[in-house]
Amino acid sequence: MTVDTRKSPRRRGRLYGSLALAAVVLLAAYGIWSRFHAVSNLKAQADDAAIPRVQVDVAMAAPAERTLVLPGSINAWYEAPIFGQVSGYVTHWYKDYGAPVKRGDVLATIDAPTVDAQYQAAKADLATAQARYELAVVTARRWTALAGTQAVSQEDVDIKNADMVALRAEVAAAQQNVARNAALVVFEKLVAPFDGVVIARNTDIGYYVNAAGGDASLRANATPLFSVADIHKMRIFVSVPQEYSSFLAPGLQATLTLPQDPEKQIPVQFLTTANAVVPTSRTVITELTLQNPKRAFWPGTYVDVHFTFPGHPGLLIVKEQAIVFRTANTQVALVEPDNRIHMQDIVLGRNLGTTVEVLSGLKASDRFVSNPSAGLLEGQRVKIVQSVKGYQPEQAAPPPPAAPPSPSAGLSPFSHRAAEERAAAVPNAGTAP
Repeated sequence: MTVDTRKSPRRRGRLYGSLALAAVVLLAAYGIWSRFHAVSNLKAQADDAAIPRVQVDVAMAAPAERTLVLPGSINAWYEAPIFGQVSGYVTHWYKDYGAPVKRGDVLATIDAPTVDAQYQAAKADLATAQARYELAVVTARRWTALAGTQAVSQEDVDIKNADMVALRAEVAAAQQNVARNAALVVFEKLVAPFDGVVIARNTDIGYYVNAAGGDASLRANATPLFSVADIHKMRIFVSVPQEYSSFLAPGLQATLTLPQDPEKQIPVQFLTTANAVVPTSRTVITELTLQNPKRAFWPGTYVDVHFTFPGHPGLLIVKEQAIVFRTANTQVALVEPDNRIHMQDIVLGRNLGTTVEVLSGLKASDRFVSNPSAGLLEGQRVKIVQSVKGYQPEQAAPPPPAAPPSPSAGLSPFSHRAAEERAAAVPNAGTAP
């Protein structure tokens, strides 16, 4: 049997043509499928990206105790500014800054010749009044003895007795004037009113002293020559917010720290409060005490006072950033088990700084968005993500960033081929300028 070799090339051509057509059909089908798959992936990614990513948090239980740090000021137990009560010039001062003094110690002496002259004149006036009074007494006795005779009338007797009484009043007035001037002479020496330490000396030899210090209406124009403080015990004044006023009572625990030694806690005792709220600051002035036998604390020192107040274990605490303030209510964005948002109304209590007490509307098991945006809506679906931990110094250096994906990643074979042709046509494509 013989084979017609002339028909074999034609058959082979048909076979090759069929194979080529099949290959083209397969490539076209793969391209259509890959494009449809890419579109489906992009749609899925777009739908997923449209779901907000949120981080969730849970409420914290209120601690059994709370601490509050407030600025305070240390004052002396007693502090007295000493003004000049007579006008004159300082002849000498005896106590300088920081000098310990006892009650009655002389701080300075003032030369007041006008006061001395007035004192001597007052004593002379008293002597004159006494002499006149003594003469009036003798005269009244004589006229009284002649009463009832024809030598004097009863009217003249009464006049002499009235003159005696008037002169006796003049003597009393002269005695008071002498006492007043004697007191002014005493004020020529400035003395310490109690045991303590001199914390200010605003005078020097030859300094003119204005007597206006003794007049309350003119005191603003006078300067205290000395200030003496009793610092065996100190008073600490603190302005406590109104919301803590119910805890301000004997037994309150408090400590103070100095700026130069913040680690040292010094206990102080509660003394009293003003029992009134300052309208401008809505705070209550609170007074604490501190023993100071070694005089380690000085008047005017700034301190930080640490209070310990009882807490409310039954309450919940959330961070301020989790609260949504709406026109009608205060809310948190709860995340339901199906990852949908429910805007829950809550009632807030005291503001603790970065956290706030929740009085009602929230349970300990509720999950809520830790930092909700203003665009979250009721029933909106969300996706929960984990928070990113901050950088820790002991962590190893992060790995180098991965190379950016090729522009042709995820494309069909035809797209790959087109990208290669564009790269070949533009030699510098993809290189930095």
